[in-house]
Amino acid sequence: MNAIETKNLSISYGETLIINELNVNIPIGEITVFIGANGCGKSTLLRSLARLLKPKTGAILLEGKEIAKHSTKEIARKMAILPQSPTAPEGLTVMQLVKQGRYPHQSWLRQWSEQDEKKVNEALQATRLEHLKERTVDSLSGGQRQRAWIAMTLAQDTEIILLDEPTTYLDMTHQIEILDLLFELNEAKKRTVVMVLHDLNLACRYAHNIVAIKDQKIYAEGKPEHVINCSLVKNVFNLDCEVTMDPLFGTPLCIPYGKGRCILEKAVAING
Repeated sequence: MNAIETKNLSISYGETLIINELNVNIPIGEITVFIGANGCGKSTLLRSLARLLKPKTGAILLEGKEIAKHSTKEIARKMAILPQSPTAPEGLTVMQLVKQGRYPHQSWLRQWSEQDEKKVNEALQATRLEHLKERTVDSLSGGQRQRAWIAMTLAQDTEIILLDEPTTYLDMTHQIEILDLLFELNEAKKRTVVMVLHDLNLACRYAHNIVAIKDQKIYAEGKPEHVINCSLVKNVFNLDCEVTMDPLFGTPLCIPYGKGRCILEKAVAING
């Protein structure tokens, strides 16, 4: 069974069609990454999978059941989403934000518990925010703020995690830390992770499954080593490149053409 699948899904904003009769399968227990040029509909598709956008036509199935037939709380217990550039109310602390991830697990019969406290502390520890938990979210740097939102998503403790550009605002070190964390969650706990990433090389390194979107439809889908090549990059991103093997991981590595210092040419010229 797939974690999520769509059947002839079409999504529009007003009269503008963004996704047209798209069929996609999100494998359970794997990391799937959506790639594509700006404006191709990656984030729109992700929001639709989380039931934040109503499809124009077609259906979305969550664990084999049409998502529209799940209650809001049931969805929140199964699936967490981190949208692009989320905002927190002024004065909200990191701890208060992360605690919001536990709300789907509470009711008037079940209030805050030791399990809730444990999940919040685990999320803070995983994102290295324990020392900042009393700071207000609006006082944090962009990278710290992004990690706080990811901590809230982790505290929700769902089987499926959807993230729209989770490495936004993060420096290289923290990008790798966050992606490593998501990879570890997938490896150790078999969480299904669905992400939108702009960095094609990081997408290839971490994804089990790549979904390339172009012209409102899926252009290619499959393992990065099977689908990422020069032709795809040219057709999807309009970019000429070389695709070689990452020397550390053996995954596809995209080297784009463009202008810049070419020390190899200078070395050849000097050495004759």
